[in-house]
Amino acid sequence: MTSIAGALVYAFLLILNMSAGPMPVEGVEVVTDRQYAQVVCEAFGRARSSIRMMMFEARYYEHHRNSPTNALIEELIAARRRGLDVRVILERREENDRVNAGNLKTGAILSRGGVEVMYDPPTTTTHSKILIIDGETSVVGSTNWTYNALEKNHEVSVLIRSPQVARTLQDYFQDVWKSCSPLN
Repeated sequence: MTSIAGALVYAFLLILNMSAGPMPVEGVEVVTDRQYAQVVCEAFGRARSSIRMMMFEARYYEHHRNSPTNALIEELIAARRRGLDVRVILERREENDRVNAGNLKTGAILSRGGVEVMYDPPTTTTHSKILIIDGETSVVGSTNWTYNALEKNHEVSVLIRSPQVARTLQDYFQDVWKSCSPLN
């Protein structure tokens, strides 16, 4: 857990330094606002073996088929169809609110596409927004997979090319995965 905290502090300091001008750091890419969907879709397209995702809110929009969130969800399914091991953890709540309804719908779409989907216990909030690709690349930040997050909000994430960071996040993912369950 200390490695995760260290990586997040390092990323935060990197972002703070942006106000004085970009500070190039090998293996770290700051991803802001509208850049997120393209950067992540490209990373998914390059994936060779696995994708792990832990997300507070992911919404599929049936009436907006070309939305960035739909593209991200479809890239996860495409990765699974290419033979990758794709696993997703989504927030689940006791009350049937917008987050819960959206995640259940998205989870069903992903499951139909062959993606393994688990939900956290309703008494625990999974507020993380983490992607781990091939155990080498991680994306950590504030960006949910919603219209507002990808089209309107100011959001910031960090893409980190580091097997050590990815391994630590993957261990965390596995610990959370063990406490989750599929929707029956």
